[in-house]
Amino acid sequence: MVKTIAIDGPSASGKSSVSKGVAAELGFTYVDSGALYRGVTWQAIRKGIDTTDADAVLNMMHDAEWDFFVQEGASIFSIDGDVPVQELREKAVRESVANVASIPEVRKFVVESLQSLANFGSLVMEGRDIGMVVFPDSPYKFYLDADPEERAKRRYRELVDAGESEKAEEVMESLKKRDKIDSTRKADPLVVPLGAQVIDSTSMTLEEVVQTVVDAVKG
Repeated sequence: MVKTIAIDGPSASGKSSVSKGVAAELGFTYVDSGALYRGVTWQAIRKGIDTTDADAVLNMMHDAEWDFFVQEGASIFSIDGDVPVQELREKAVRESVANVASIPEVRKFVVESLQSLANFGSLVMEGRDIGMVVFPDSPYKFYLDADPEERAKRRYRELVDAGESEKAEEVMESLKKRDKIDSTRKADPLVVPLGAQVIDSTSMTLEEVVQTVVDAVKG
């Protein structure tokens, strides 16, 4: 039987690492829903489009050719034949993706695209509206959270490991800004999905969180 595990939560709550670990443990396909929003953003930036211009972003998005496939246990996509991976983590994309993700028509396109991935089989999908909008009927819903300070530390370590020279204070402010946008946007604001198991990972190891999700799914 095909299963879809929905893992939601704010930025730097551990969604990606936990979801990858759960997918590997269960043999499911891992899906980063945020990558698709970043893909739209990346395409707009490289086309020279203002990401605050909703009409221009939508025209670009609909004109592009999108293909989805599974590679090494993860769902990825191509845009006009190009497969962006590291490009999706560029600073310009990170700073503009909230603008793009707040456009209702973009969210509709992304949701429909994500729902179609169920054709690949059982999934572990992480994001901000998976349990509420993308797969609201899934019995496997989890909401990961952590103290803001802990989330900022995690994001700071990620950026340092990636060779970026962000200041800790700037990372905290960036997280606060993204949290506000996510929780107050009109289209699918970030909330705890109905029926979701809330996991506070502040004092938990990655392995402990992964095992908590795996045990719940198996149980």
